[in-house]
Amino acid sequence: MRLVSLTCSNTEIVWALGCLDRLVGVDSNSDFPAQVRGLPRVGPDLQIDLNQVEALKPDLVLASLSVPGMERVVEGLEKRAIPHLVLDPQTLQDVYDDIERVARRLGVERQGRYVVRAMQQQIAQARGTLPHWVRPPRVMVEWWPRPMIAAGRDSWVTQMLAALGAENAFAHLPVRSRPLTPADVEEAQPDAIVVSWCGAKKLRPEVVLGRELDVPALRHRQVFALEEAYLGRPGPRLAEGVKRLAERLRNVPVWQHGKRP
Repeated sequence: MRLVSLTCSNTEIVWALGCLDRLVGVDSNSDFPAQVRGLPRVGPDLQIDLNQVEALKPDLVLASLSVPGMERVVEGLEKRAIPHLVLDPQTLQDVYDDIERVARRLGVERQGRYVVRAMQQQIAQARGTLPHWVRPPRVMVEWWPRPMIAAGRDSWVTQMLAALGAENAFAHLPVRSRPLTPADVEEAQPDAIVVSWCGAKKLRPEVVLGRELDVPALRHRQVFALEEAYLGRPGPRLAEGVKRLAERLRNVPVWQHGKRP
């Protein structure tokens, strides 16, 4: 089976399923694992070259709606009658389900179940490394700095944090993500801010620390960097992302003692 992947997360799902040898093309941003770097590139997620995709004669294209605007790419695949599977996860459970969906299409159902179980085990182990919190810490996961854009309720980030006993500071917003005003952030009162800027070559927590906002995260300098590869890609590496989140949230004594900052 000849596969083309149009997002990093889909490429990583194929890798986790042990099917890298079936990939004949990937999007311009796929950078993991190292073996995919020599594959033909079909363009960045919102500017996929459908002519190039078609020229690769894929048996299946793994598309996605995880990036706003990719609907146009899917419409193009449909018009050209290129066989494709569209993934559109919002929750962590959706990610598990998508991994198993892809596994079924590739005829490796057993490996799909194994990947999901391994992710769940790694996440459970990460929770076991954390202290008991009298109240859940409120965490802001920032996708972009100007304007500030953060993950909302309908993001797998919400379940990733919940698995650690923490809360998404913007779980009250019924969106995947949204631009925020300073007033929005002050109202949410995040205890920690995780800088995970999408597509940024360098993460700069100092930019966040320099904001004049009255929130616990800034008063107590609880601002951490975590690569978007571990938070923004709905695939198997989210489990590693939960582990890395746990490492960053582990040593905040004010939460352990139950004091409100």
